[in-house]
Amino acid sequence: MSDAASSYGLWLFAVLNAAIFIIFAFSFFKPQTARDWRSFGAFSAFLVALFSEMYGFPLTIYLLSGWLQTSYPGVDWFAHDSGHLPEMIFGWQANPHFGPFHLLSFALIGGGFWLISAAWPVLYQAQRKGELATTGLYARVRHPQYAGFVLVLTGFLLQWPTLLTLAMYPFLIWMYARLARREEQETRERFGTVFDDYARRVPAFFPALRSEPQQAH
Repeated sequence: MSDAASSYGLWLFAVLNAAIFIIFAFSFFKPQTARDWRSFGAFSAFLVALFSEMYGFPLTIYLLSGWLQTSYPGVDWFAHDSGHLPEMIFGWQANPHFGPFHLLSFALIGGGFWLISAAWPVLYQAQRKGELATTGLYARVRHPQYAGFVLVLTGFLLQWPTLLTLAMYPFLIWMYARLARREEQETRERFGTVFDDYARRVPAFFPALRSEPQQAH
């Protein structure tokens, strides 16, 4: 148990990591409306729950320890690296930080943050001009920032799954979809047929491989 104690209880690391990623996301997302703050708050809560188990207290490992130790007796489940459950369960023998799930998680997290950061300037300029954002990433997907948040959450979940974040994940997906529908209702009321034409051409969350030319109005 001494090894387990040294692997966790690092609450300063938990706070620092959560703060770094939350501030990083905030610098790109820049929430302004109540809707923005709700989506960003849920994202932040997910990160706090994640890093609390990653460095603080491994609740998921403790709750599943009986099954894990019986099913995978050769793994020290209270070592910190064993929190990378996908690598451990599928028998990855090398450093889990270089495992396939961990590398894929980095790609998803990096891609998600890129979507969030690249979408913001386009949206900001369109809002300043009182126009509908239809260029840049918005020519490929109607909600690139929400899609970015989902990619980041998926990446972290793949890297270090916990029971709490697994429970939060579908709720967050539902919340982002609901916020997107409300946002579109308001946008449709403001821009009318211009938005309807845009929505017919551009998918909501899964980017189009190629943008279609805008129709003249």
